[in-house]
Amino acid sequence: MKNKLRSALCLLFVLIFLFAATAGGLSLLFSDSNNTFAESYNTSAKAMCVMEASSQRVLAQKNSSAQLPMASTTKIMTAITAIESGVDLNKVFEISPRAVGVSGTSLYLRAGEKFTLRDLLYGLMLISGNDASVAIGEYVGGSVEKFIEMMNKKAQAIGATNSHFDNTHGLDSKNHYTTAYDLALITSYAMQNPTFKEIVSTKNIKITNSDGKNRYLKNKNKLLSSLEGCNGVKTGFTDDAGRCLVTSCERDGMDVVCVVLNCGPMFEESAALLDKAFKEYHLVDLTSGYAFKTKLKVESGQQDYVKIGTYGSYYYPLRTDELKKVKYKYTIDESVEAPVESGRAIGQVEIFIDNDLHFSEKIYTMENVRRNSIWEKLKDLIEQW
Repeated sequence: MKNKLRSALCLLFVLIFLFAATAGGLSLLFSDSNNTFAESYNTSAKAMCVMEASSQRVLAQKNSSAQLPMASTTKIMTAITAIESGVDLNKVFEISPRAVGVSGTSLYLRAGEKFTLRDLLYGLMLISGNDASVAIGEYVGGSVEKFIEMMNKKAQAIGATNSHFDNTHGLDSKNHYTTAYDLALITSYAMQNPTFKEIVSTKNIKITNSDGKNRYLKNKNKLLSSLEGCNGVKTGFTDDAGRCLVTSCERDGMDVVCVVLNCGPMFEESAALLDKAFKEYHLVDLTSGYAFKTKLKVESGQQDYVKIGTYGSYYYPLRTDELKKVKYKYTIDESVEAPVESGRAIGQVEIFIDNDLHFSEKIYTMENVRRNSIWEKLKDLIEQW
C-alpha cells in the first residue's frame, strides 16, 4: 500500500513538472522576444515627450500637453531665434550693463566687454549663461523685450501654440511656460539648423573676447559623452521647474528628441527612454514599397511603352508590428497619347497608415516618346492589312 502511495506521489510530481515545463514551453513558443511594444515608457518626470524629429511623430508621452515651467531649456528657443534672425553671427558687439550680474548660471560677462554673437551662443548653450541670453536678446532684438516678441512669434510659427516666453533665460515667471510636446517640436525644428546643431553638440570650446582673454566652456549635458548617438541639446533647473532635460539622439539615420520636465534622474531616464525608442522604432522609406507597373502603354508613339516612376521619398518611424498597416493606393492613366515628354504627370500614389493618409505624390513619365509620322502610320496599316 505504501509503495502504491509512493508511486502515485512520484507520478503526481512528474505530471506537475511536465505541466509547468509544457506551459513554459508554450509561453516561449508564442511569445515574441522582440515585441516589447506594449511596455510602458516609465518615467518619474512630471511631463515627457519622445518625438521622431523628421516626421514629428510622438513615440511616447506623459502629460505632454501640460503647461509647465522649463527652466534653461528656454535657451533652445533663444538660440534658434538668434541664429535665424539674419544677424551676422561673427560680428563683434559690446556687452551692455543690463547683461551683467543676471542671477543664476553665468558667463560672468563684464560691461564693455566685446564678443561675437557666435561665441555668446556657445556660452548660452554649453554652460547656460543667463547673462549671455540677455546680451544676445539686446543685440539681436534691439531690446530684450523686442527679442522676446521674436521668440514668441517664432514659437507660434513652429507650431508650439501652448507655449509663452517671458524671458530669454528660463528663470521662473508666471507667464513663462511650455509643454513637453511643444519643446520637442521646437527642438526638432532647431536641430535642422546646422549652426544650432553644431553648437549644442560641442562638448568643450574656448571663446575669446576682443581683448584676447579666454573662457573655457564645458557642456553640462553629460549624455553627450555617455549615450550613443547623442548630439544635444540642453539642461535646465529652477526651483519651480525642477530638473529639466532636452536630448537629441541620432542612430541609423533616425533622429529622436526626448523631453523630460521636472525629472529628478533626468539623465538616466532620458537615456532609457531613448534606448527604448530606438529599440522599438525604425525609420522606414515607405516609397520603397511601391508596387505599380513601371511602364505605361503609348498610343501613336514610336515605341509601345514609356517608363514611369516617382521622384520623392517618404520616411516614417514604425514599429515592426505596424508595417502591415501600411497601404498603397494607385491612380494611373491606362495609356498616354504620343508625343510624350519626360516629366508628364500620369497618375498619383497615396500612402495610408491605419487608413490615415500620410503621403502622396505624382507619378511621371520618365522619358520622351516621339509620335509616329504619317509614313510610320501608313507602314503600320500595310503591315496590319
